[in-house]
Amino acid sequence: MKSLEKEAIRKTIWKLLEERGVARFPKPVEGRIPNFVGAEKAARLLETSKAYHAAEVLKVNPDSPQRPVREMALADGKTLVMPTPRIRHGFLMVRGDRLPKNMIHQASSISGMYRLGRGVDISEMPDVDLVVVGSVAVSRDGWRLGKGEGYAELEYAMLREAGVIDAKTPVYTTVHDLQLVEEIPHTVYDLPVDMIFTNTSIIGCPKQPKPRGIIWEMLDKSKISEIPLLAHLYGRRRG
Repeated sequence: MKSLEKEAIRKTIWKLLEERGVARFPKPVEGRIPNFVGAEKAARLLETSKAYHAAEVLKVNPDSPQRPVREMALADGKTLVMPTPRIRHGFLMVRGDRLPKNMIHQASSISGMYRLGRGVDISEMPDVDLVVVGSVAVSRDGWRLGKGEGYAELEYAMLREAGVIDAKTPVYTTVHDLQLVEEIPHTVYDLPVDMIFTNTSIIGCPKQPKPRGIIWEMLDKSKISEIPLLAHLYGRRRG
C-alpha cells in the first residue's frame, strides 16, 4: 500500500512541475529526479549553511537539478564524490582544488566526472562531511521520495557500513517549492533529510532515524546482481 501511495505522490509532483512550467531539461521529468527552474537558487541557499562551509568532502547525486551543487562545491575547492548512475560503476571522485577553473563546469556533469574524476573504492574513500540527495518530493518533517529505485538509500547504506559517513553526517536536498508535500509514507530503509533548500527558502527538519547500513533481507536478488559493488559486498558478507 505504501508503495502505491508513494507512486501517486511522485506522479502528482511530476505533473505539477510540467503544468506550472518549472520543469527543465531533461524532459519529460516523469521517472526522473526532476530538474527545475531555480535549481541554482536552491544551491546558493545550501551554500549559506554551516555544514556546507565546514565540509571538505561532499557526496552529491548525479542528477541534473543537483549539478549546480556539484559545480559550486568544485569551484569552492572541495572534494566531490559522485555515485555513477544506478551505481553501475561505483563512485567517482574529483578534487576541486586540483581542477583548472575552466574545467569546473565540465567536471560537474556526469560525462565530465567520468573524464576528469577517478573511480574510488569505498575502502579508500575519505570521510564524507555532507551528503546531498535529489528528491521527487519531500515533506517538512524530513521524509523524501526519490524516483522509486532506491539508489540514494543504497548509496547511503553502503557508505554508512563502510564508516565513510555516520549518523551525524548531515543529509540535505535541493528542490522546487512545488515539490514540498504535507506527508510522505516511509519505511525502515528510507533516507530522511536534515535540511531542505528550495528555490526560495531553507527548511530545517526534525531529526529522523537514518538507516544504519544495508538491510540485506529487504533487497531483491536482482537488484544485488545489477550493481557490481553491491554484489561484491554481498559476496564478502557471505564469506
